[in-house]
Amino acid sequence: MINHNYKNKVAIITGGAGALGGAMAKGMAQEGIKIAILGRTLETIQLKVDEIIELGGEAIGLVADVLKRKELENAKVKTLEKWGRIDILLNAAGGNVKGATIMPEDSFFDMNMEDFDTVVDLNLKGTVLPSLVFGKEIAKQQTGSIINISSIAAQQTLTRVVGYSASKAAIENFTRWLAVEMAQKQSNNIRVNAIAPGFFIGKQNERLLLNTDGSLTQRGKTIVANTPMNRFGEANELISTALWLCSDASSFVNGIVVPVDGGFSAFSGV
Repeated sequence: MINHNYKNKVAIITGGAGALGGAMAKGMAQEGIKIAILGRTLETIQLKVDEIIELGGEAIGLVADVLKRKELENAKVKTLEKWGRIDILLNAAGGNVKGATIMPEDSFFDMNMEDFDTVVDLNLKGTVLPSLVFGKEIAKQQTGSIINISSIAAQQTLTRVVGYSASKAAIENFTRWLAVEMAQKQSNNIRVNAIAPGFFIGKQNERLLLNTDGSLTQRGKTIVANTPMNRFGEANELISTALWLCSDASSFVNGIVVPVDGGFSAFSGV
């Protein structure tokens, strides 16, 4: 029998107060992992920390911007002062910006390049920089797991989301690169993998997928029609994959991207 060995592990979760990051944080805490929720807004972080503690888990909040190295370094110090180690980094911070999205009435040539840069910075640099800061501690320990969050948009061509898709595709390449780098130069007990969620409804995409009355928009209908399981995902359906990737059960799994998408990436649409 495999020992999943969650007890006493410490996880940093960037974007841990968000819908997907928060669900994974809660699920990991329920397995005994100590959780450090990292985000930019104290109020939203504290809500998630309180929720985890009420369920019997251990959690702290860290106010930091994933694009500001000094703030990340301070967050690392606080985590080490509290628990003395970092075993897991879950890079769940990310998002999209309206100006880097091409709506049906627009064309590529209407795109705002500054917004494109903002999206790439948030998603790609917002994954690379925490990996530099917290990954250095994991390298010192010679053991640990880094989990990045990609998207099905990195693997399939989705209309509209040009900046988001490009940055998530870059995350997948970075995941594979860092997996090799860590295993060859640091320790073969350090693994780097990614999860590629399909379509989950959150604050950022709710208006694209649902009408105000809760019915599906045309885009929402198209997505569901091209998802063999015929529905959107639920945030808690990401938990088991995250737990697997940070546990001893996946000790020989490195440099992969796991789709959690209801079969969307497997279906041609025909």
